[in-house]
Amino acid sequence: MRLKDKVCIVTGSSMGIGEAIAERFAQEGAKVVVNSRSQERADKTAKVLKEKGYDVYAIAADMSNKQSVITLMEKTVEKFGGLDVLVNNAGVNRIGPSIELSEEDWRTVIDTNLTGTFFGCQEAAKYMQGNGGSIINITSVYGQVCVPMRAAYSSTKFAMNGLTKVLAVEWAEKNIRVNGVAPAYIKTPLDETDQEAGGYGDADVIRRTPLNRFGTTKEVADVVLFLASEESSYVTGSIYNVDGGWVAYGGW
Repeated sequence: MRLKDKVCIVTGSSMGIGEAIAERFAQEGAKVVVNSRSQERADKTAKVLKEKGYDVYAIAADMSNKQSVITLMEKTVEKFGGLDVLVNNAGVNRIGPSIELSEEDWRTVIDTNLTGTFFGCQEAAKYMQGNGGSIINITSVYGQVCVPMRAAYSSTKFAMNGLTKVLAVEWAEKNIRVNGVAPAYIKTPLDETDQEAGGYGDADVIRRTPLNRFGTTKEVADVVLFLASEESSYVTGSIYNVDGGWVAYGGW
């Protein structure tokens, strides 16, 4: 029970990696806020977790909207009495030729991935600064290496890594730890959409990954759990790759 009675928010947790993190936290005794832009989707995921006996609460919020983020934090503290852990997992992608990328798509990705992460960190820190806390930003290997047609996405992920380090050193005196987790290719429903837009398939990912397979949502969640728990009490400002060797490998 590494997170017993800790209050945790996991943004974008109605599916995929976020849902796996929310469940992993709940398994370790946390009080977990499940979040989505859609209250219906958040409620659906929360219902499944509650039926397993976990202490969860669903709150809809659009992380790109400052007031929505403020409300998310307020409702969390009103429900559970505080805030110990924030996982900034909410994110979107737009894959396509950079010369054709629309202003709307560019702003959508920037506003959700980068600005939303900053808003989340900023508002969470206001509640954590008295007692300390842990913030984990879900970035990507594409915040360290690049492929074509991800101009907006990679821009946000590189920036999120920088933001993570700035906040880590700035808030260390408040005992707020800030770290990042950078997955490579994890098998989720969103991966199917990305494959169609990006023109690649399972075989391409497996061939390029030294561990010769996709990662799982649980494997990401386990690393996030470590960073949320006291086991990582001397870790801040770090980016942990969960990538099967993707970044380390420089071959064909």
